[in-house]
Amino acid sequence: MRLINGMKCYGIKEGKNGVGIVVIKGKIFAAYTKNKIKAAPIIFNQRNLGNEVCGIIVNSGNANAYTGEEGVRDAKKMAEFLAKKLNCGIDKIAVASTGIIGRKLNINKIEKLAERVFDNLGDSIEDLEVFAKAITTTDRFPKIAMRSFNGVKIIGVAKGAGMIAPNMATMLAFVFTDAKVDGIEEIFREAINLSFNRLIVDGDTSTNDSVFLVTTEEKEADKDAFRKNLIDVFIELAEMIARDGEGATKVIWVHVSGAKNDDDALKVARAVASSILVKTAIFGEDPNFGRIIAAIGYSSAEVDEIISLRIKSERGDVILIDKGRICEAKDAREIMKGDKIDIVIDLHKGDGRAYAIGCDLTFDYVELNSKYTT
Repeated sequence: MRLINGMKCYGIKEGKNGVGIVVIKGKIFAAYTKNKIKAAPIIFNQRNLGNEVCGIIVNSGNANAYTGEEGVRDAKKMAEFLAKKLNCGIDKIAVASTGIIGRKLNINKIEKLAERVFDNLGDSIEDLEVFAKAITTTDRFPKIAMRSFNGVKIIGVAKGAGMIAPNMATMLAFVFTDAKVDGIEEIFREAINLSFNRLIVDGDTSTNDSVFLVTTEEKEADKDAFRKNLIDVFIELAEMIARDGEGATKVIWVHVSGAKNDDDALKVARAVASSILVKTAIFGEDPNFGRIIAAIGYSSAEVDEIISLRIKSERGDVILIDKGRICEAKDAREIMKGDKIDIVIDLHKGDGRAYAIGCDLTFDYVELNSKYTT
């Protein structure tokens, strides 16, 4: 699948520092971190970015966060660079940064990299892959998801591996489409809540989390089909981030049913996916269901001991608890050797359902984050 008509992109990564640019004209929708300490690019966007966009510029290696008004001025300089190239106002340029918090940008270096990036903009999938790689930090692989239906395209790019928690789960995501759909902003918000806001790697909400949706509105699209495909792209990107969680070896999906309501189900799913003890048990392939039960109990949802619990993977499916009765579950360790672990919980309280996405916690996570700035 080729890129959206009129879209161009490219990126350059030199050591820990990178710059990526996307040129595209359309309507833009954005969602940002709920962390009260917001990075300078977010502050800049919230002050300046309008409803239409001509381009996006991203730097990696430096979060430009906790840098005060000087950081906001540097974000503005990034926007001014691209605005000048595209002959548009800075209100039509979105800016994003990712990397180490509390360090000032080397704006001269970013502009030099951006100049080279702009000179190499292209409209191929290969150019998109280069952009995706340029904006990574501790990521082990770039993250791209695409869908096409009835001639309509949706193309998503994300970065993120650590500092990920549900609150606009450090991650950035850029999604582009040529669809014209009524209520697109509401669909965008729903897609976030069903994907990135269900995503937990380590429980930390970044200062920089941002998600952007840009539509060129070239093609009329069926609303239901667009909604399904957009949510699919968002969930695929979220699962990629979980799979790439710093040091992660397994993806975890927590499925909750039988809750009093959906809110209670989500509380349980998040509690289990966030639990350090659950995550380390998954890493050690230890079917210690007590850790899951404990997380269910402190989730603040309405629960009692009448709980059913199953563990699934590509290696099989085993019942650990059946309506409060502990089962023998001889194959549990073998099943937990799978790469994708599904924790399936039934609370037997009502019709509420929800899920959360996460990953295991390994020695490598500690090693990487103990030396992040060195």
